[in-house]
Amino acid sequence: MSLNAPKGLQDVIANESSICFIDGGQGILSYRGISIHELATKSTFEETTYLLWNGKLPTAPELEAFSAELTKARQMHPDIIEFLHAVPASAAPMEVLRTAVSLLSIYDPDEKLVNHEGNLRKSFRLTAQIPMIIAIFDRIRKSLDIVPPDPSLTHSGNFLWMLNGEKPTETATKALDVALVLHADHELNASTFAARVIAATLSDMHSAVTGAIGALKGPLHGGANEAVMHLLEAIDAAGEDPVEHVRAMLDRHEKISGFGHRVYTTEDPRATHLRKMSEELGRDANPKWYEMSRKIELYIKEQKKLNANVDFYSASTYRTLGIEIDLFTPIFAISRISGWAAHVIEQHDDNRLIRPRADYTGPVYPAPYIPMSERT
Repeated sequence: MSLNAPKGLQDVIANESSICFIDGGQGILSYRGISIHELATKSTFEETTYLLWNGKLPTAPELEAFSAELTKARQMHPDIIEFLHAVPASAAPMEVLRTAVSLLSIYDPDEKLVNHEGNLRKSFRLTAQIPMIIAIFDRIRKSLDIVPPDPSLTHSGNFLWMLNGEKPTETATKALDVALVLHADHELNASTFAARVIAATLSDMHSAVTGAIGALKGPLHGGANEAVMHLLEAIDAAGEDPVEHVRAMLDRHEKISGFGHRVYTTEDPRATHLRKMSEELGRDANPKWYEMSRKIELYIKEQKKLNANVDFYSASTYRTLGIEIDLFTPIFAISRISGWAAHVIEQHDDNRLIRPRADYTGPVYPAPYIPMSERT
């Protein structure tokens, strides 16, 4: 019996949520009803995370206490650091992150709790520790000393400091902070849905986030920004004109990453801000990545009527910040942990097991059972 399910569950309403609202036709993205444009220009990642977890913007004392809790959570168990030392330097950072987050649960005092307060405490620790894992592993694989967190820096500033060992500029810190705000949540995307399915079994926060990282790792989800940067570097290394290179790719029917979106039929509102960030960073450093990206964007828009999505300009933004390409998707996780945590909290607060049905397309029942002696 056919259930008439659309492929990929496109536009199927799978759950209720008060966290994120998207109108793909109007290019609207909001967290708790507040426009992403306002949050990107007026908010910080810490304030945005508070909003996602608590359903309202914080007062000044509430934000101060929230930031202090994140600062307090920037601690790493020695066994996790030992694990990061033991991992081959050639390991993919997303695989290292996935395994390390799973390992964190063993040392978390609230590991078995699935109640609201326990989930909040775990959310602080995971949000603080995920960027530490990424920065520490990157330093270790480069045979550099681990940089301890600086309590005077913001969440974004701390990651850049621990990654590079240099105090980040105000422009760099702001650029990363805006990127983290823009990536913080996006309704029931693949990784968030995976997290909610796991949480709905009453499994723990770390299990749900580990599953979410596994989903984010895929090139059709979080990995697209890496593909964009590989394209830009290939064009640059060959000394080719970006438009001519992309035209040849289209002639060969090859996919250009960073364009189009399953939900948005107009411009991805996150791309609007990342385009600006890429341009501003380019003025202070190397403008070539933005300039190449802009030429490609205009050409694809003209030829294919496709808009740039969040991945397209996040690539040039992160590269101009001096971040390695294989860290692009882990940085997505640094941001999205705020949304994953919000969804796990919401799921556990009002839980029902998520158990959809499949549209069966196999042999018609009852299929005959063929004895072994008659099988060919």
